[in-house]
Amino acid sequence: MPSAPLYFDYAATTPVDDRVIETMLSCLGRQVNFGNPASSGHLFGQAAREVVEQARRQVAERVNANPEDIIWTSSATESNNLALKGIAQGWGQPGHLITSQLEHKAVLDTVSELERHGWAVTRLAPDETGLIQPYAVQAALRPDTRLVSLMAVNNELGTVTDVAAIAERVRAHGALLHVDAAQAVGKLGIDLRAMAVDLMSFSAHKVYGPKGIGALYVGPHARPLMRAQIHGGGHERGLRSGTLPTHQIVGMGSAFALAGEPGDQEHQRIERLSRRLHEGLLSLPGVSLNGDARQRVAHTLNLLIAVDGFNSAALGSELALSTTSACNSASSAASHVLLALGLDEPRARQSVRLSIGRFTTEAEVEAAIGVLQRACTAAAGALW
Repeated sequence: MPSAPLYFDYAATTPVDDRVIETMLSCLGRQVNFGNPASSGHLFGQAAREVVEQARRQVAERVNANPEDIIWTSSATESNNLALKGIAQGWGQPGHLITSQLEHKAVLDTVSELERHGWAVTRLAPDETGLIQPYAVQAALRPDTRLVSLMAVNNELGTVTDVAAIAERVRAHGALLHVDAAQAVGKLGIDLRAMAVDLMSFSAHKVYGPKGIGALYVGPHARPLMRAQIHGGGHERGLRSGTLPTHQIVGMGSAFALAGEPGDQEHQRIERLSRRLHEGLLSLPGVSLNGDARQRVAHTLNLLIAVDGFNSAALGSELALSTTSACNSASSAASHVLLALGLDEPRARQSVRLSIGRFTTEAEVEAAIGVLQRACTAAAGALW
């Protein structure tokens, strides 16, 4: 049986941490917390409700929010939909919305749907380094701007948006700010009490938790306008109906509790591995970095490999990485993020994303460098 390729696609999904699995197992089977959290009339439901609320507190503590402002969803995609559609409906009539050309499809497609219902949309272009600058948001604000939606960490480039500076401008204007933070937890410090952010989307499976569970922070400025998108039962304070998946929620809470903060030992280890990847790969002829070199997380590296004949698909048996986001990989189109960055289609197709995480080792980093070095050398040699 062939050995598994080296895993360098943590931005697509992370393996569930064994410690998280243990907490999830405590909610499966008839001897444990299998009850319906909404069944408040007996011990089984009460026990399930207790662990659900503990998980809510764990998520809230990681981002310094009030637990009652955390709403469970099935994913960051659903959280993005609830945030944008829910607020749009709350305004009662269409207005103006600002987003960027770099956003995840869960935001871009939702924004396009609102546009079909009369909303005016401004899609900001990044600067030459792939950043959405606060001054660009400021310049795009209009008297009828109701909502701004931007991601904290770009899922393809790893670049970091200056959310705090943008939030101040949006709040002063009187609009609401939604932030897709699926790629940010465990990589950036998030303090929702200190930032003027009104809505923030989270995902468990980007933070060593299970797939199928996410959350949305709904702050006090957004709460009066928010309208539910899934009805029936009035769960989650009326904002998201449906029987709560106790084991998934407990898994997300545990994953967020285990997520690190910038400066901790794990973060320092990731930075060391990232520096080695930079050194080993950017020294190769024809290889350059996509996105800003400084304002970024250490976990994600997007490289243009401008070597004629290089084919990232040929790496699949040795190295698991991406050429675009996981949600776009089924499409044959080039990455919309790289095209927005200014790359033409051939160069966008020659780019690869390597992302590292909790279980990446130094030996794996060295092996990945070797795989890409050999691939580039073979591609160059084939032309002679």
